[in-house]
Amino acid sequence: MTSTPELQQYYASWESRIGYRFLLGGTRHFGYYAKSSSRPWPVGSALVKMEGQLFEALQCPRGSRVLDAGCGVGHVAMYMAKRGQYKVDCIDVVPRHVDWAKKNVRDAKMEDVIRVEKGDYHRLEGYKDGSFDGIYTMETLVHSTDPTNALKGFYRILKPGGRIALHEYHFHSMNTAPTDVKESAEKIIRHAAMPALARFTMADVLRRHLQKVGFQDVCIRDISSHIMPMLRLFYYLARIPYLIFKRRGMEHHFINTFVAVKCWQGREFWSYVQVTGRKATESDFDQGRTSSALVMVTGRDKDSAEESKHRVVKRRR
Repeated sequence: MTSTPELQQYYASWESRIGYRFLLGGTRHFGYYAKSSSRPWPVGSALVKMEGQLFEALQCPRGSRVLDAGCGVGHVAMYMAKRGQYKVDCIDVVPRHVDWAKKNVRDAKMEDVIRVEKGDYHRLEGYKDGSFDGIYTMETLVHSTDPTNALKGFYRILKPGGRIALHEYHFHSMNTAPTDVKESAEKIIRHAAMPALARFTMADVLRRHLQKVGFQDVCIRDISSHIMPMLRLFYYLARIPYLIFKRRGMEHHFINTFVAVKCWQGREFWSYVQVTGRKATESDFDQGRTSSALVMVTGRDKDSAEESKHRVVKRRR
């Protein structure tokens, strides 16, 4: 995430601070439910199940070093470290998140396996090439001001064969969406500080972003139905306050309330997806498996992909 004024303002608002704290215990992601018709309670177990979905998607061996890109208060990192015995590097651009995450890690006595620091996932120069076995985001790439550049950085610092797993949102069918849905999407992008969401207009866009950078075996899984119980809960909690705020012209001051109502009403026009892939290895280049990805890059990007190949070969030697 880039530390834009909009992003800092979004997370600093009392609505965000109170809502995340009391509804989700500070966690900043959706919960996972077996069925779309499931009851939303208990929320805590659903949040843990979503973290489990991300863990299983990452598929890194026990003891791996992984990067949490946009760690929030550290709950996801703590789950990953416990379940996978991972060593987790956490970065976030929101100072309040970093302080809270450090406290959570310290209280859990996990400072030996989790390192938290203020950092922007667009600027990863402090990490050497091939530093990580895995990288993940939990609903944070949507805050990116340049998702392709962020993914290039992820690719560089992954080891050959290293895994990436993203839990993100994307719009679809926006060309045929009602005007109200389009206007609501624009407000969400602006006031919830989600500039990348303007580019994520279909699932295939995320696939192309990863393939363009060089990731192999890119898979996208739509898990929208599994978050519906929580989204429905948010809608019922927000609909009365939303009407009050709307009448007073204050929707942008209570963007989470607005999002809860509009995302439920327009749920057929967006999806929650799990995206996975892996960094190419020397054998991929030898067997020509990267041709489909390389044909999509030109000029400077092509040079970067070629440099990645040489780094893989050099490391193996």
